[in-house]
Amino acid sequence: MAMQKSNTTFKALPRALLVTGLCLSPLAAHAATVPQGVTLDAKQEVVRNNSDEPATLDPHKSESDVEFNILNDLFVGLVSIDDNGNALPELASSWQSQDNKIWTFHLRPGIRWSDGSAITAEDVVYSWRRLIDPKTASPYESYLSTLGVLNADAIIAGKMPADQLGIKALDAQTVQVELSHPISYFLEMVAHPSLFPVDRAAIEKFGSKWTQPENIVSSGPFKLNSWTVNERITSVRNDNYWDNAHTVLTKITYLPVTSSTADVNRYKAGEIDITRTIPEIQFASLKKELGDQVHVGPNLGVYYYAFNNQKAPFNDVRVRQALSLGLDRAIIADKVLGQGQTAAYTITPKNTGGYTFAAAKTASWTQEQRNAEAMKLLAAAGFGPQHPLTFNLLYNTNESHQRIAIAASSMWKKNLGVTAVLQNQEWKTMLDTMHQGNYDVVRYAWMADYNEPSTFLNTFRSDNSENTPKFRNADYDKALDHALTASSKDEVKKDYQQAEDILSAQAPVVPLYHYVSAKLVKPYIGGFDDHNPQGVVYAKDLYVIKH
Repeated sequence: MAMQKSNTTFKALPRALLVTGLCLSPLAAHAATVPQGVTLDAKQEVVRNNSDEPATLDPHKSESDVEFNILNDLFVGLVSIDDNGNALPELASSWQSQDNKIWTFHLRPGIRWSDGSAITAEDVVYSWRRLIDPKTASPYESYLSTLGVLNADAIIAGKMPADQLGIKALDAQTVQVELSHPISYFLEMVAHPSLFPVDRAAIEKFGSKWTQPENIVSSGPFKLNSWTVNERITSVRNDNYWDNAHTVLTKITYLPVTSSTADVNRYKAGEIDITRTIPEIQFASLKKELGDQVHVGPNLGVYYYAFNNQKAPFNDVRVRQALSLGLDRAIIADKVLGQGQTAAYTITPKNTGGYTFAAAKTASWTQEQRNAEAMKLLAAAGFGPQHPLTFNLLYNTNESHQRIAIAASSMWKKNLGVTAVLQNQEWKTMLDTMHQGNYDVVRYAWMADYNEPSTFLNTFRSDNSENTPKFRNADYDKALDHALTASSKDEVKKDYQQAEDILSAQAPVVPLYHYVSAKLVKPYIGGFDDHNPQGVVYAKDLYVIKH
């Protein structure tokens, strides 16, 4: 399906020019364009399955696509990113950089919050400071450090107050960001939901309740209308959105249906227009039955099992390596899933940002060879028939996660004599358990925040707030630090390859597979994008064809 944008177009500059400091004056953003000859339905409403209940709708407290799926409709940032990695204007109409270290963003005249009040440069400054403020306790507080914003590291370490962050308002319409070092993919990172401006007045007035429908103030094409926990969330058109003229839908409903089978059944019953996914066991039959309603596209993400690296016996690299070797990733990707997912032997999916990394030599071994090596490692760590290894494997409630966990536990038992006791919790509960460190091994995944390998690799830095396994390795951190100052793409690739090699050797997690995006989409839904590399669905792009 061809990309559909607004009638005003912006010819993106080549990446080589984007990083030279030239002034950009882009004009277009994500928007729905209805082709000639298409008749719109009188009812412009869409129902999506979100697969789970969001833990929050505060952009600074969110950490997964369960939340971001909704936040991407409620809020916008300074820029957005198209399918080819080019920055498009949102709240900022233009920007320029000086040596890729000082970036100046010029806000659109007259932009407003959903309550009609003005969005100003001070709102952007407040929001970035709130994200990094230790009192906010954001899971994404490290993001501004990764982004290279001046003083971010010192603020996270408690050595400076948040108001010393390298961002300031030059006037009501101009925001200036100073970096500690140039980053070529800076604009791609600025589009992330954690950097969406939030309304200070609403937060100070309502505190933790500011995200409730009656209180929330947002900036995107839609605004929150209702939130019935574990039932549905609805959003309606935000007439104060700067590009409201190019929005077609009037309402979007998000359902928290965790069962993929129920998701499909409700789709067939006409209760859902876009499913969250497609059950693996039904994929082939649904493809035959529904044809073009089955949409499979790219999705930069990695599914993995994370070890609690600070807890015995998983603080022993031999145990982690053995459990990694004992899983047959090809069977999980091809047989348990079978929608086009690929077995993962590196954290970073192939061709992320144009890079592909070599896997460890064990990736080319037979499973029998891996099993034999794993048994040696377990024996050296003190585990065997007389002292078998038993641990808990935690996953969030979902049929697919359950099927993968059953397959993994069966492989560990058959191949290594290891017992994995399966535990499942609801998404929000599992996040709490994970962040508190009360687990042995936990199912997790990382979806790209931007199209560059560092989005995957940075999560395992020693001081990263999303470092769930609590992995610590100075050489790993050093390799990623060096990549920031590398003078060529070949040098960057060398540093990233070193980081991947360390992850393979230390095995803080077991990457299982790299994602694809598989959804059922009603034939009357127009504007659906099959090619977004991050699998994002923007409600603003959609429209309902008369049917």
